[in-house]
Amino acid sequence: MIPRLCEEKEAPDRRYILIIATVAAFLTPFMSSSINIALPAIGEEFMADAILLGWVQTAFLLASAICLVPFGRLADIKGMKKVFLAGIVIFTLSTLVCGLSPSVHVLIALRMAQGVGAAMTAVTAVAVLTAVFPAGERGRVLGINVAAVYTGLSMGPFIGGVLTQHLGWRSIFLAAVPLGLLAVVLTLRSRGEWSAPRPEPFDLTGSVVYGATLLALMYGLSRIPEAAGWVYLALGACGLAFFVRMEMRTKNPVLQVRIFRENHVFTFSNLAALINYSATFAVGFLLSLYLQFNRGLDPQTAGLILIAQPIVQALLSPAAGKLSDRMEPRIVASAGMAVCAVGLAMLSVLTEETPYPYILVSLVVLGTGYALFSSPNTNAIMSSVEKRYYGVASATLATSRQVGMMLSMGAVMMIFSVVIGRVAITPAEHAQLLSSVDLAFMLFVGLCVLGVFFSLARGRVREETQRA
Repeated sequence: MIPRLCEEKEAPDRRYILIIATVAAFLTPFMSSSINIALPAIGEEFMADAILLGWVQTAFLLASAICLVPFGRLADIKGMKKVFLAGIVIFTLSTLVCGLSPSVHVLIALRMAQGVGAAMTAVTAVAVLTAVFPAGERGRVLGINVAAVYTGLSMGPFIGGVLTQHLGWRSIFLAAVPLGLLAVVLTLRSRGEWSAPRPEPFDLTGSVVYGATLLALMYGLSRIPEAAGWVYLALGACGLAFFVRMEMRTKNPVLQVRIFRENHVFTFSNLAALINYSATFAVGFLLSLYLQFNRGLDPQTAGLILIAQPIVQALLSPAAGKLSDRMEPRIVASAGMAVCAVGLAMLSVLTEETPYPYILVSLVVLGTGYALFSSPNTNAIMSSVEKRYYGVASATLATSRQVGMMLSMGAVMMIFSVVIGRVAITPAEHAQLLSSVDLAFMLFVGLCVLGVFFSLARGRVREETQRA
């Protein structure tokens, strides 16, 4: 049911919104996966070590994670269209300037600006799709949205590899600008409001505490095993406890903490998403380094291998989403998590002579599991809450995803700092790099196995929804 404001004025066109959300869903993963391929070239130009290269990705994820929940709340208060438009403009401008970065530190700062813009689009795109499409079609359109994400992931490694090899890594950012401009134009031309604004106060204090907590946790992970790393992790844990207590007492909190306590489907589905992304996001980063450093492949060839996983994800995600409209999403999602564990286990035994077909098969298995998990899990989360919480639910899901990605990269950077150290990767460090890659994949297998149990523990989505 479309919000009353939209009915009184001019109802938004569902197909038009689907196109805008699809373009936005494509952009961010395209950038992330293409930059993975370009990291060795960026490191060579700026003489950056493995930790700094990790921050090129992590800075984006950190800024996005910090902003997702606050902007999800603002979208509920001010209207989704306004927040989306501002976000896509910020993302497009920062992408343009990223291509002109004079140093790796400037690039990291600009990637944070990209993350802010991406957060503003991410929290609104899924929420508006959920709001304007009926329950019977929701799994299908969310599947299309997820397929757009995976299409971006699949095209990123190949196109990024070609651009990096022939035009340099900066061309990746410049090539994405026209897509950002297209999304801006489409949004400006879209008719009607996307949601009815609600004049409620914004929890600025909670937003600041929330952001500081995530920053402390992520920075702490990157500094382990140094003593400062443990100090920041402790501060982050204390901040998290304080944030939860404060939000429970706030009349209009930035995050409805009570939803987690009262809605088991919502809680365990978000926890499953957090675990899944923690276990899978760094795969592209790790394999990009492995294929180019340990196996000596050029960026274009490495990109061709890496597209196997997201292509499978893009092909299967709509069908998985549609399947979750017909049967319990927890069954489909839990099976997907188990398949992910199998794919990661296959990648945990890589050597300097591992056959390329074996790597491709591993990526196909991983892509199949991820497709079976993601769309049904998204459907479960968005279907388990009332319409008035769509913005917050979308933001919470996106936060689970981004925090999971951060934890994935944080775990990798922690392993790199212990095994390799803060040095540029040269042939002398290739053996340590391979050990780090295998160790990371072993850790991710364990996470996925744990995730299966949390995914099954969520209960039946439709029964929970009927009680609500």
